[in-house]
Amino acid sequence: MSDTFTKLLYHLVFSTKHRQPLIEDKLRSELYPYIEGILRRRQGVVMTIGGMPDHVHLLVRLKPDMSVSKIVQAIKANSSKWIHERPDFPRDFAWQVGYGAFTVSESKARSVYRYIQRQEEHHHKASYEDELRGLLTKHGIEFDPAYLLD
Repeated sequence: MSDTFTKLLYHLVFSTKHRQPLIEDKLRSELYPYIEGILRRRQGVVMTIGGMPDHVHLLVRLKPDMSVSKIVQAIKANSSKWIHERPDFPRDFAWQVGYGAFTVSESKARSVYRYIQRQEEHHHKASYEDELRGLLTKHGIEFDPAYLLD
């Protein structure tokens, strides 16, 4: 077999620094397509993107030679720079240092897609902290609660 065949799906989640609610509707309407462009230039695919004013979720497909940490770094650095160049967006905008990245099986991709699309509905019931704790627990990731939302 001379080709490599992969379908690597990831659920990425990260928030604004100190979970400031800076991603309002106008910013969101331009930020999400900008993030999609960052991934597209790196031959990744955004299957869906959603979130709340203080955090973003993405369901992405990445090539096998793409490091998740480098992709998240590129998204944060480029989008933050772009936001700071815009006079109509918050000057104090920054992303948190950390992020969550979870692999997604093809059989679960549809439910993760719907989950991301329904963020507003979901957050009527659960806070971002509760959501992140749930994701970490569901994926068997140990964490120190003291550093959960730095």
